[in-house]
Amino acid sequence: MLAPRRYLPSIHWLSAFEAVARTGSVSQAADELSLTQSAVSRQIQHLETQVGTPLFAREKKRLRLTPAGQDYAREVRGALTKIANATLNLRANPGGGTLELAILPAFGTHWLAPRLANFMTQSPGVTVNLSTRVVPFDFDQERFHAAIHFGTNDWPATDALKLMDERVVPVVSPALLEKHPVNHPKDLLNLPLLHLETRPKAWTRWMAEHDIPYQRSEGMVFDQFATMARAAVHGVGAALLPDYLIERDLADGQLVVATGTPVTSIGAYYLVWPNDTASHPPLIALRDWLQRECAP
Repeated sequence: MLAPRRYLPSIHWLSAFEAVARTGSVSQAADELSLTQSAVSRQIQHLETQVGTPLFAREKKRLRLTPAGQDYAREVRGALTKIANATLNLRANPGGGTLELAILPAFGTHWLAPRLANFMTQSPGVTVNLSTRVVPFDFDQERFHAAIHFGTNDWPATDALKLMDERVVPVVSPALLEKHPVNHPKDLLNLPLLHLETRPKAWTRWMAEHDIPYQRSEGMVFDQFATMARAAVHGVGAALLPDYLIERDLADGQLVVATGTPVTSIGAYYLVWPNDTASHPPLIALRDWLQRECAP
């Protein structure tokens, strides 16, 4: 959401301010901007009036940035650079665009990333920038057009596309299984159970689906699936992991399914986006592609 217009100075004022702050000279800034020195000075005066604080200290014929002016110059320079880069990108690639996407670590690494080449082939000109976020955030305070989210469709002020449910299976290393054979789901209670911080009731739900009374026991807690998977590979304990995440480990024999059947987690994976980015062309392209990729 944009700030009120009274907080948005003229870009001409900002350009003049940035040029003087960078060069340290009104005359050099005037030459750079093809303006007169008096015009540059007036624009800076207008800007100082609007922001309500001096940006330069006047010392005879020299201008020196005030501490507030130094901070403001840094922010303004970054904003002007971003606008210029956006314009260059648009001119160079008018049919494409950039999508800033927040992803979950495991889903992004093991499901999305291997498929991105296919998306890029189908959507030439679209650039996708990926950043990790593990909890919901305020889209107004972040730079993202959309996010991959696990949970329920309850993110405020967003629209969502459900991608898939999460199916988890209990896996162990072959060495641990040889040491502690598992012939029935209840035999898992004889093994150290590994827990994920964001899925505190995962084992309780899996045991209930197999008619096994269970109250969470002590065990190692991990903040990411990937770390927990590596611990399981090295025989630390049994882990409940999404089936998409462990395909390679199962194929390589580093992990084996201990017993039982997959259980659908409470929650699902969603693509979510704020209402004001719904018409962003790269987001539309990604949304349509994900819908095709995740179709039954």
